[in-house]
Amino acid sequence: MGGLCDSCFGNQREELIEDIDPETRRQQALEAAERRRQETENRGIKDPDKVRRMEERSRRLEQLEEETAKKGMGQPELRWQAD
Repeated sequence: MGGLCDSCFGNQREELIEDIDPETRRQQALEAAERRRQETENRGIKDPDKVRRMEERSRRLEQLEEETAKKGMGQPELRWQAD
């Protein structure tokens, strides 16, 4: 979609894009995609670090619960001793 500015500047933007080598262009596209992913992931979250800490804590608690369930339904092992 050309415009008044394109005719004034002689499509310099297209020339600049063509001068960038493909590897640099791929790297820039990768960085832009990563930024968009992070922005989307953090949308609506006031403190993303706090959310990550809470998720990590939740994962650790789930692991502990699974381990205790495997060991004996959450109850300590009883050992009988005769005196």
